[in-house]
Amino acid sequence: MATSSLASPFCTWLVAACMSVACDSDRSRSPSMFQYSKKMSKWSSRRKFMTKCASRSSEFNRGLISSIYGSSIQGLISSCLAFEPCDEYYSSKSPSSFGFFGDNGFSSLFGPKTGHLNRRQRRLNRAAHSGKAMAVALEPAQEVTRMKRPPTKERRVVVTGLGVVTPLGHEPDVFYNNLLDGVSGISEIETFDCAEYPTRIAGEIKSFSSDGWVIPKLSKRMDKFMLYMLTAGKKALVDGGITEDVRHDLNKEKCGVLIGSAMGGMKVFNDAIEALRISYKKMNPFCVPFATTNMGSAILAMDLGWMGPNYSISTACATSNYCILNAANHIIRGEADVMLCGGSDAAIIPIGLGGFVACRALSQQNDDPTKASRPWDINRDGFVMGEGAGVLLLEELEHAKKRGANIYAEFLGGSFTCDAYHVTEPRPDGVGVILCIEKALANSGVSKEDVNYINAHATSTPAGDLKEYQALVHCFGQNPELRVNSTKSMIGHLLGAAGGVEAVATVQAIRTGWIHPNINLENPDDGVDTNLLVGSKKERLDIKAALSNSFGFGGHNSSIIFAPYK
Repeated sequence: MATSSLASPFCTWLVAACMSVACDSDRSRSPSMFQYSKKMSKWSSRRKFMTKCASRSSEFNRGLISSIYGSSIQGLISSCLAFEPCDEYYSSKSPSSFGFFGDNGFSSLFGPKTGHLNRRQRRLNRAAHSGKAMAVALEPAQEVTRMKRPPTKERRVVVTGLGVVTPLGHEPDVFYNNLLDGVSGISEIETFDCAEYPTRIAGEIKSFSSDGWVIPKLSKRMDKFMLYMLTAGKKALVDGGITEDVRHDLNKEKCGVLIGSAMGGMKVFNDAIEALRISYKKMNPFCVPFATTNMGSAILAMDLGWMGPNYSISTACATSNYCILNAANHIIRGEADVMLCGGSDAAIIPIGLGGFVACRALSQQNDDPTKASRPWDINRDGFVMGEGAGVLLLEELEHAKKRGANIYAEFLGGSFTCDAYHVTEPRPDGVGVILCIEKALANSGVSKEDVNYINAHATSTPAGDLKEYQALVHCFGQNPELRVNSTKSMIGHLLGAAGGVEAVATVQAIRTGWIHPNINLENPDDGVDTNLLVGSKKERLDIKAALSNSFGFGGHNSSIIFAPYK
């Protein structure tokens, strides 16, 4: 149907244009038009062939498609001029009557033709209907334009399901309750020997099983980032009440997956390199597809049979927010009714740890791992790596209400900007972050006074924490109702999955009315007002609107906004 709706206005316009040229030539009898007619005579054999095929739609289809794809535009004009549109064609008002691949698609476009018309008959027909042809040619195009983008105000986006795989638990409630209790998920790395590394700690997932979520044949070959993604995605569906029976009734063309990754399948690719040292024959045949960032979304869609928007965005540590906002936009534009979105990463392997050590980005407070991640504290010395996945189930409001879904929160909007400054460092003036937040507020239709909770990016790096804090103060001032915290103080930095997991934490704060503490904030940095920051204990808060920030290497800034559904 999509091909039909796109092709029909084009073909309709082209037929009208051809007829208009022919009609003008007969009226004006200009020398140039007669020369054109002589040229057209070179194609007479093709026109005769196409005319004979008009009564046999299958042969006609092959002929016209050949004209479009196998020869020049002149061939297409010739093919169109070989037929006379009938009254049925001129009187048609519905674009569906111009179906390109329907059973009667071509006959409804050009009308039945039983014999070869002479030149005079064709000229009279053109003169009689040329004005009608152009008028009708414009109508389908206008109709497609009206259907292209529904009014955005009428399509609201809500969160109806949550899925996580984190160092603090693999269920949304378990994960969030641990956050509220101030539990740290950071510990010594156990999956490989890192005794020689200056950093030996991470938010590592100690126990994880994909049993029941991913078939064993795939789970043995997939990278962990894909296993985390598939598991969290399917858990979000279950949490949202989309069982197999419900999935059966969904319009799969309006269901999509947009889950990204910053690092992709690093272990699968690293293992392939090691195997290549022996022979290419030892390499995993799936090493290339299972290392690419898009394949998690693709596999999940294949498993679910969802045929809507499907791709992966990779913008370093801002990946999840980019995916969430783009997924919401697909729903707002009417391109989807249901979207799974978020991010996943599993980079706690030797090359991943070594790479960030080489960047001098990681904390080296190995003696007490639970104290290493300390956003805004004066003794912070870098971020702590984490791993996992966070996935939201976004749904168009009326679609969610129709199936009786439990609505957790409403997604209001967001924004992206680029610092355009440095590979890893934030802009000293914070303009990129400020612009991002201000654009997110404008896009969401939310005033700065209405935002009273912010889940900050705050990674525990010396420069990043302070620049974000200053940007927040610039945008929101010293609002006494504003509360700010950092989920990374307890789980570390999950890279491309960070925004997804933190979006889950933000929605959970809206659902429960409780916001989690900032742990390890013992000595605030100079210029940091602790009146804005949540203390060492959870706090009760009636959230009006909540903002979640994510920033990534390369200067990628992203802010998204949620609110209670009303």
